Amino acid sequence: MLSTVYKIRYYFEKHGFYVSSRLAERLGMKARSVRLFFIYISFATLGIGFGLYLTMAFLLKLKDLIFAKRTSVFDL
Repeated sequence: MLSTVYKIRYYFEKHGFYVSSRLAERLGMKARSVRLFFIYISFATLGIGFGLYLTMAFLLKLKDLIFAKRTSVFDL
């Protein structure tokens, strides 16, 4: 039972679009604290926190597609 929980956690950490990491980096916090916040808020609001998480993941992915970081003029 516990190994299944760890496998699910590992999957979501690996494929979770790095929303928590990027948000934590911007706020100057640990990513674990941000993940715990999303978990607690999703239990408290019956899933709205998870919906917020997915919305942020989509917006960050969209931003990455639109605004590509270019290091020089020759990267065009």
